[in-house]
Amino acid sequence: MAENGEEKLLAVARHIARTLGHNDDTMADDILQIFSNFDGRFSREKMTDDDPRPCAPLEHSLKSLHRQISQYVASDNPIWADSADSSAFLDSVDELISIIKDWSPMAGDKSINACLARADDLLQQSMFRLEVEFRSLMERGGDSFELCDSTTANLSFDDDGGGDEDDSDDSDSNQIPVAQPVNDYDIIIDALPSVTVNDLNEIAKRMVSAGFGKECSHVYSSCRREFLEESMSRLGLQKLSIEEVQKMPWQEVEEQIDRWVKATNVALRILFPSERRLCDRVFFGFSSAADLSFMEVCRGSTIQLLNFADAIAIGSRSPERLFKVLDVFETLRDLMPEFEAVFSDQYCLLLRNEAVTIWKRLGEAIRGIFMELENLIRRDPAKAAVPGGGLHPITRYVMNYLRAACRSTQTLEQVFEKDSSSSLSVQMAWIMELLESNLEVKSKIYRDPALCSVFMMNNGRYIVQKVNDNELGSLLGDDWIRKHNAKVRQYHSNYQRSSWNKVFGVLKIDNIPSAPSGAAGARSLKEKLKLFYSYFDETCKTQSSWVVFDEQHREELKIAITKLLLPAYGNFIVKFQNFPDICKHPERLIKYTVEDVEARIDELFQGTGASAGGKK
Repeated sequence: MAENGEEKLLAVARHIARTLGHNDDTMADDILQIFSNFDGRFSREKMTDDDPRPCAPLEHSLKSLHRQISQYVASDNPIWADSADSSAFLDSVDELISIIKDWSPMAGDKSINACLARADDLLQQSMFRLEVEFRSLMERGGDSFELCDSTTANLSFDDDGGGDEDDSDDSDSNQIPVAQPVNDYDIIIDALPSVTVNDLNEIAKRMVSAGFGKECSHVYSSCRREFLEESMSRLGLQKLSIEEVQKMPWQEVEEQIDRWVKATNVALRILFPSERRLCDRVFFGFSSAADLSFMEVCRGSTIQLLNFADAIAIGSRSPERLFKVLDVFETLRDLMPEFEAVFSDQYCLLLRNEAVTIWKRLGEAIRGIFMELENLIRRDPAKAAVPGGGLHPITRYVMNYLRAACRSTQTLEQVFEKDSSSSLSVQMAWIMELLESNLEVKSKIYRDPALCSVFMMNNGRYIVQKVNDNELGSLLGDDWIRKHNAKVRQYHSNYQRSSWNKVFGVLKIDNIPSAPSGAAGARSLKEKLKLFYSYFDETCKTQSSWVVFDEQHREELKIAITKLLLPAYGNFIVKFQNFPDICKHPERLIKYTVEDVEARIDELFQGTGASAGGKK
């Protein structure tokens, strides 16, 4: 190596002397003399007796390097199978790179330029072989750290920790195995042995120094990308385009979302950070190459994850999709710090920005779903009346939907905060107002005012019960609850007034004369009693099929009717029995005892229509 260095130094000196004195031999001699006086190595004998061509030392060095490098380039065996061979090959490559760098300033000389062209050709051959060795090390290292090994065995979406016993009998030997569930995301996978990583780093140094950094990154990326894609496949994630997702039945999409949520967590918290660490180790000292390689490795898998989320964001706004859309939104939100940390370099800026964009688009989708819920309530037709004035399906659907949605109150508040024109509490109050307006329209279907009141009382009470003691009640507030409890009481009063006041009014006896000669009074009492039984029987027969879904409320209504009617009826019967001129046997005209009336009242609200069914 020292000898070659001196040859290069002498060659440079000769080249300078000839260049400066190419038109004057005397000047050239003078320059040689100056060099000789400056350093004994530049004696006139050494400067003039050697091959006069300026490229001679370069040719000599290249011939030596060509012999050394060619034997490795042409070898069929892996160079890195033997550490001595790999070290010798890297030394030769280092010398070749150094020679090209040192002689390049003199490329103006045709003979030197020709030699440099051959040197470049030899360098390319060396780089091609290094590329082959790099790929071989990646593949062999990956084999020894296979995904199904204990290092990565926890990468899975399955919650049950293992399959059925029958699965092992039917398994295909070529099927990609699914690993065990992840319980701890705070792990890093060393996908390649440390020795292999060090060897790769040594190769990367030479390739980057020689200007073949992109080629090195490409080889690295292609190998690691395959590993990462296989890992994603083992997590149960399918490669689906946006169009394919949108064409899938929603039930299948729900299953895919569950897989996506767990796969995305594993990817952002384990796989991608592990790839980042490996890139930084392989390309240690070359941050740009590391960043480029990491982006190329993870871009495909990241786009796969983001495209699925985007398909959900731009899909149908059907209300039943809310809860799965929330799952996707919350997953991206919770993983945004991981996106920022892992994809922090310039090459990953687009991926990082795309993740934020799709996350915001999911928020827009959630707001759009609530708008569609509003439209669903508005469009729900007032066609057939619910039998017996029971719960309307729209009431049950909307209230259970809102209660379920409020389990994600924090997320929904975050979503609606993005829209300065609204808030979650305002949104909920507006939906409740739409629902009440819709129910009021539906109540007009009933021709009987009392049944109309029962319908509103049933649905109003159900609404209040669903609001109480949960997040929905907190959003609507105590004032809203008090106001709607008062509405339910008003519906109760309306029902009693329109239904039982007529029955009760017949029993009034204040103006009936009690004198012995009161034949007219006796006739009036008989007519009143007969009319009472007619009204009472008709009302009981009608209302026995009506529905009051809440058992406590049903009993409260019966008690209220009983308190209103029984005292009045009892007083009337006493008056009737003791009134002169009624008849010798007034008990024959009395159809019901007080206990009978109470029993008939207890038979009210026994309706069991399917659509008016019990509380859920």
